[in-house]
Amino acid sequence: MRTTQQLSITLPKKMADVVKTKVRSGEYASESEVIREGLRALLARDRAVESWLNSQVGPAYDALKADPGRALSADQVRARLAAEHAKAR
Repeated sequence: MRTTQQLSITLPKKMADVVKTKVRSGEYASESEVIREGLRALLARDRAVESWLNSQVGPAYDALKADPGRALSADQVRARLAAEHAKAR
């Protein structure tokens, strides 16, 4: 059974030029390798976002839902950011 599948894709000219340049420079052996590397990076980013959502965003949402009094107004957030910015100077 094959572990690869041939696809035909269309890219904007600038993206296609980047792919061809990467191959011409010797950084990659083929256009397929460039595309595979790009997809690996995309999948890694997706995993990182999913992990962040599960480990930080979800628990923060749950905590806020359980105790809405923890919420800050937009003005309070701006004031805190301004104070942090002033301290950093």
